[in-house]
Parts: sequence; structure tokens; C-alpha cells
Amino acid sequence: MLMEPIRVQVISISDTRMKDDDLSGAKLVELLGEFGADVHGKVIVSDDLKEITRALFIHSERDDVDLIVTTGGTGISPRDNTPEATRAVIDREAPGIAEAMRRETSKNTPFAMLSRGVCGSRDRVLIVNLPGSPKAVAECFEVIKPVLRHAVDQVRGNAKHH
Repeated sequence: MLMEPIRVQVISISDTRMKDDDLSGAKLVELLGEFGADVHGKVIVSDDLKEITRALFIHSERDDVDLIVTTGGTGISPRDNTPEATRAVIDREAPGIAEAMRRETSKNTPFAMLSRGVCGSRDRVLIVNLPGSPKAVAECFEVIKPVLRHAVDQVRGNAKHH
């Protein structure tokens, strides 16, 4: 039986990045492609709380998106608003995903403890926050890769219990 591909929207959050220097977003698109996901779009939005919330809401309403992965805005600086925007949009939080990313990546760098990324679902769309560096994107993606398909299937309402 062929598995339905995961349909993904990537959202890079940054006040300073442009399309041609969004290395974290590009890395994320590359990793998702290698994973077999269909990336249906990549956008860059500013660190403004309202803009992030609006982007998450709009993309979670799309019929062609099962997963939204953000990169950036998860730290503790005053302009890091991604976790707050995500919490404003999601119906259900999935704290274990974010906890696993922090736990595993803090073995590589203690700065991972400063990430406030949130994961959860809105209707039938899973939303995952990743940090903003290409290295952190790659490390966090490795952590979530083993559960990503099952998590998306659960949010879609298709998963069997393991």
C-alpha cells in the first residue's frame, strides 16, 4: 500500500532574511524532500506576532497542507514570537515533540535549552516549530523524523495505534 505523501508548508520567521539568504528554510525544504514529503510552499514572515499568527492560521486552513514547519523565532529575545503565535493557533499541544528536540539537541549544544519551540495541531494540520539556524534545523529534524509520519497520520485521523 502506498502511503500518501505529507504535504508541507515551510514558514521561515525572520526580520532580516530574504528569499536568497534563507539558509534555514532552504535546509528544511531539502530535508523534507529527502524524507519524501511534498513541500507545497515556503514563505518568509517577519518576527511580528500578528504576522506569524496570521501566516499559521492561513496555511493551516489550506486543503493541501498536512504539516506546517516553522524555522526561527523560538529563542528568548524580545522579537522571538513564534511559540506565542503557535499557541494562539493550535487546538492541541504536542509537548513531547518539542521536549524531545530540546533534550536530544542539547547533547550537541547547551544553547538548545533556550529554544521555546512549540508543537501541536490545528484541525487536521500538525505545526512544528524549529530553531532558526541550519544546523539546529538539521539536528531537530533528525529527532522528529522517526515519528513525523505517524504524528501527521494521527492528526489526519488515519493512524492506527502502535
